[in-house]
Amino acid sequence: MVKASQGLRRGTRSVLSKDVRERGAVPSLSLLMIEYNVGDKVCIVPNPAIHGGMPHRRYFGKVATVIGRRGRAYEVEVFLGNKRKVLYVLPEHLRPWKQS
Repeated sequence: MVKASQGLRRGTRSVLSKDVRERGAVPSLSLLMIEYNVGDKVCIVPNPAIHGGMPHRRYFGKVATVIGRRGRAYEVEVFLGNKRKVLYVLPEHLRPWKQS
């Protein structure tokens, strides 16, 4: 009996897949051109077509605060319960947070 794979992306078939009509689409330039400043709130929404700088699936849909830059990536702060996490995420996986 072969042991099941325990990789980072296991169990993400539906979470990290695009809709049929979005498949193969390049991310829009308007989303990539947004400059986030320190203190801005962003929503973490991974783009499955771009593997680099993609955060773990546990952060999918979380609201984070930008605390800095690292090259092209943004340094964001997320809270999981009482734990503070710092992630380095490319802008392809970020969206501006809209309060409702």
